[in-house]
Amino acid sequence: MSDTMWVVIVFVVLTVMGVPLIASVGIATAVALFLIDIPFTLLSQTGFTALQPFPLLTIPLFILAGQLMEKGGMSNRLIQIANALVGAYKGSLGLVTVLGCMFFAALSGSGPATTAAIGSVTIPSMLREDYSPRFAAAVAASAGALGSMIPPSNLLIIYALVAEESIPRLFLAGIVPGIFVGLLLLVVAGGICVMNDYGGKGERFSWRPLIKAIWEGKWAIGAPVLILGGIYGGIFTPTEAASVAVFYALFVGVVVYRELNWTQIYGALRFTALMAGLLLMLTPTIAFGQLAAFYDMPQLVEDAILQFTQNPIIVMCIIGVFYIFIGTFMESLAQIILFTPVLLPVVVNLGIDPVLFGVFTVMTCEIGFLTPPMGGNLFIAARVTGISVEEVSIGVLPLIVPYIIGLLFMILVPEFVLYLPDFFYGARP
Repeated sequence: MSDTMWVVIVFVVLTVMGVPLIASVGIATAVALFLIDIPFTLLSQTGFTALQPFPLLTIPLFILAGQLMEKGGMSNRLIQIANALVGAYKGSLGLVTVLGCMFFAALSGSGPATTAAIGSVTIPSMLREDYSPRFAAAVAASAGALGSMIPPSNLLIIYALVAEESIPRLFLAGIVPGIFVGLLLLVVAGGICVMNDYGGKGERFSWRPLIKAIWEGKWAIGAPVLILGGIYGGIFTPTEAASVAVFYALFVGVVVYRELNWTQIYGALRFTALMAGLLLMLTPTIAFGQLAAFYDMPQLVEDAILQFTQNPIIVMCIIGVFYIFIGTFMESLAQIILFTPVLLPVVVNLGIDPVLFGVFTVMTCEIGFLTPPMGGNLFIAARVTGISVEEVSIGVLPLIVPYIIGLLFMILVPEFVLYLPDFFYGARP
């Protein structure tokens, strides 16, 4: 049996046994180092260099900014704007949840964080209006996944670092697919509400409440304008934009809305520290990726795929199915770090733009947030609603369809993703 097979067997067995992924990858990497007689110091050296890149600071800073914005009252203002925009029609609170997640996605950078911020407010409101608990949880979980696509996105940042791509270019590429899937979610959620006669209470739409909500929420609306406008206006880098977002959230929460206190700030810092700890997974996974290159795994994978088909559309479909399956039991962060070095050379050789592949990868991760047993959004929505994860998993099935449609659009119409980055930065040769 080849050394490669031994490494794969060790990794698969440990993962199936439920060993934490960081340990599974680390042990598999250590086994590979032993088999080819490379010193184990490679792991520590890789760990040191993996955590050195300055743009990595962007992730914990955006996590902290999102937490401060949620606790400081910005998420509530965005929900008020969405509520005034939709009005009290059939399924209005379901539509408010989707719109609120789309708005907050431009602040948080995280799918689970968006689900928690918006769902904690809209799910109880839906339950009070006799919405099905299953639907209330499902719509919050599915719309919350948009937090990983609509910029700023932590997963797009990780992909940019692994693939050595431009973060601003990836952010631009995520805007159209994120909005497109959000609009499809509005259609599907609205249809479910009409079929089940959910909602329809409260005041009908009128301009005065909407204008009032926008005025009261102007500071919340200003956050994405400041962050993304500063990046694309050349005023500051994505890392600097994340720092500005933290100070902006503190200023608005403490001085303007006056809803942010020291206890909440401490809680935001604690949550950020816990989430930033996931970045330690970079240490073994990047070492594993280097060994994959050493074993020439990208070429082996490419040869295996090309023996089956050389059609880029079919190859992307195969990778999409593989990613969605992997996402059912693997963290999105590890999925991107582990498989991007292996699969990116394959798709690039077939003429697929790395930016397109990055957005495609992140959208498959969003589906992973909605599929058990690892679906992070499912657990959050189930906890807020007070029902089982299995019940949320059933309710979310029709709401996964917009994400599948989004993936197909990316594969069939690459300009769907690449138009904005090519327009601002120029098309690649």
